[in-house]
Parts: sequence; structure tokens; C-alpha cells
Amino acid sequence: MEQDQETEFVDFGYEKIPASEKNGRVESVFRSISARYDIMNDLMSFGLHRVFKRMVIEMSATRTGDSVLDLAGGTGDLAALFAPVVGDSGQVVLADINAPMMVVGRDQLLNKGVTGVEFCQANAEFLPFGDASFHCISMGFGLRNVTHKEIALQEMYRVLKPGSCLLVLEFSKPENKLVEAGYSGFQALWPAFGKLITGDSKPYSYLVESIKVHPGQRALKQMIEDAGFETVQFHNLLNGIVSIHRATKAQN
Repeated sequence: MEQDQETEFVDFGYEKIPASEKNGRVESVFRSISARYDIMNDLMSFGLHRVFKRMVIEMSATRTGDSVLDLAGGTGDLAALFAPVVGDSGQVVLADINAPMMVVGRDQLLNKGVTGVEFCQANAEFLPFGDASFHCISMGFGLRNVTHKEIALQEMYRVLKPGSCLLVLEFSKPENKLVEAGYSGFQALWPAFGKLITGDSKPYSYLVESIKVHPGQRALKQMIEDAGFETVQFHNLLNGIVSIHRATKAQN
């Protein structure tokens, strides 16, 4: 049978799949590991992901009374850090496409005594918020899973207030060949770790592949600029294994 010429195919790790299937496939990956997601994050990063997330908070310049949207907020690490900064007069909305991840996040926030975070199940490409709703948008290790990144970035631009900032914390590309080789060797162990800790290696095979096909820091900088953002900068961490991109929406 001749393939439908209208079908759009996108990356799912190294696999090419119809764009219409990606959200479901990503949801399935994270549903299967949601209960032990944070344990694996600590193992794979030696706990450094928590340091990186604190850096995001510092770079956001968020203040008391601000409204923050944490996209792909998952188990709530960034939301937990933003909540005391914005205080009772502010607002933190944790949005994620994956309901099981948000259930884990809600439980963990309650265990930490964080009660002011709002939860919203939402696709980053179709944000259910009005124009200019937030003083800050953060996205930690989630952009590479979005089907159409350029549309999601446009939506982020739309719901940000003028003069406000976007912060994207994401895996990137090491800038030193020796670091890249060593990191690739370490990544090769992740599926085995995942099998041991969560009972399933496939999500961590996908994780490694999704990192490798994700745009590098300079390409992502260009994508953010193409969405309309200004003063786009990236800050390499661990020689570019991870990067934080910071951008602002122009003042009216």
C-alpha cells in the first residue's frame, strides 16, 4: 500500500514515527517509570540535577508575587523551589502532559509541605492560558520530548508577560571530544541501571536516544530566537552535557 504523503514523521529517539503518535509514546515512557523517576535522576546525574535546578531559580530573578509556569514539571522539583520564592501572593503552575508524573509530583510536594502549587495537565504546544499570563516560564529536561518544539516555544512566548524570561534546562552537546566520549560510555549504562531500578530498560534506551537527536545548544538558541525571544543566551554546564538557555520576551 502506498504511504500517505500527508503523514508527518518525527523523531522518537532514533525511530521515525507519525507525529500523531509521539505524545502517546512519550506518555507511555514516563508513566512506566514515574514512581522511580527521581531515584534514576539522582543516579544518572550523581545528584547534580538538583544543583542545576537551583541555578535555574537564581537565573530567573523571580520575586515575591510573581506568577511562574513550570512546563513538563513532572515530579515537582522546580515547582518546589519556585513556591517559596514567589510566596503566598504569587502563583506557581506545574503543567505536564503526563498525569501519572503529576500524581507523583503532587504527593512529593505535599510531603515537603508545599501546598500552593497548582497543577494542570497540558500539552506544551496548546497551552490553556491567556496571553501574557506569567512572569517566568521554566522547562526542565522536557523540551526534547515535545513533538513540535517550535510551536511549543511560540506558545511559551505568547503566555509570557512582556519583559519576562524563559528558562530551558536541557541535555545538550559536550564541547570537548574526550568529555563526549566519556559521557557516551556512561550513557550506555543507563538502560541497565533503569532495568535494575525500575524493572524496565526501554525508557532509558529512549532517553539516551532522545538526548542524542535533540538540537545542540546553538541550534536551540536559534529556535528560541525564531520564536520571537530576545537576549537569548545559553550557559553550558559540565562542558555542555547540560545547558541552561535564558531568553526574554520583548517589552511592548
